[in-house]
Amino acid sequence: MRKNTHPENIPEFKEFIRIIGRGQRAGGTLTQVQAYQAMKMLINDEITPEQKGAFLMLLRVREETAEELAGFIQAFREVNEPQLTDLPIDIDLGCYAGKRRHLPWFLLAVMAFAQQGKTLFLHGTHEPDSNRLYLKDVLPQLGIDVATSACQAKKLLAQHGFSYMDLADINPKLDAMIQLRSQFGLRSCANTLARMLNASQSANSLQGVFHRDVDKKHSRCASLVNEQAQSENSILCFRGEGGEVEYNPERDVTLHLCRGRLETSIAVPATLSHWVTKPKTLDVMQLVHVWQGEQINEYATHGIIGTLSLFYMLIDKLTLEQANAQAELCWQARNKTWPFTLPAKPDLPSFDTTGKHQAH
Repeated sequence: MRKNTHPENIPEFKEFIRIIGRGQRAGGTLTQVQAYQAMKMLINDEITPEQKGAFLMLLRVREETAEELAGFIQAFREVNEPQLTDLPIDIDLGCYAGKRRHLPWFLLAVMAFAQQGKTLFLHGTHEPDSNRLYLKDVLPQLGIDVATSACQAKKLLAQHGFSYMDLADINPKLDAMIQLRSQFGLRSCANTLARMLNASQSANSLQGVFHRDVDKKHSRCASLVNEQAQSENSILCFRGEGGEVEYNPERDVTLHLCRGRLETSIAVPATLSHWVTKPKTLDVMQLVHVWQGEQINEYATHGIIGTLSLFYMLIDKLTLEQANAQAELCWQARNKTWPFTLPAKPDLPSFDTTGKHQAH
């Protein structure tokens, strides 16, 4: 027996499926309002499971428009943990890609930036069947607590200047949609929406993507949402390392910046003149060694400073040259003492960069 399904809404939702599913010639797209209405019905369990699967997979095949994403994100933001908006956050970072080739060096950028008095809120999840190293798995091995409530996040912000919460504790409905990958065998638009979520409703949001042109769509979506909400919030979206919120020093990248409704782009050249051989395994303790200055890692240093420069460009509206200089100073000025108590026996296995976990 299906619970919480409203039969009177099934025919209405059928029209949304019809619009997007008619095929290449006859098919259409949803308006921002229609997308909002459709996603509200999905969130409220007012449709059948069959309708949910058809809707999400049709969108997956055709790909969502910026207008559709804007309507969807408006619906999901209404069911975020409401107390998160009271947190004093300078940057909101959606960390959803996970890492496969390199360690999450952006975490050290977050720590260094927090030492300069800035506050950062990180959120993510563990996606099924992806064979990636997620921040949620890394943090406990470094002695960093994971918040499970807005109250805990507030305490961690006061202590360290940053905090991380899992999407399941922020927006269970959106996290449940991401977990549907275990049934579909494919991602849905939920992964894109989680990156756009800006769960703390900070004035500044940093978003990383993997595929070409998706960054442009993020910027356009932000402009539409800001227009609807009469907001002057800023987002910076770019193709990060592995799709994460981390600058890749080996590649030129275009930053897509939206402030209010104004969209601009900034070309950033690679800072490494050569390719770095990726490590065979990802050892989380290397993050500690690089922070303490006990280990020199050229790729990590360039990635950290490059990520810091993005923070400065987003918050302080600095030019690329100014941001790079400030980022260099920030990294050099860090307190190299590891600020967390490391567990006596870390239980995280080494991570094979071919995408498989290995036991010790």
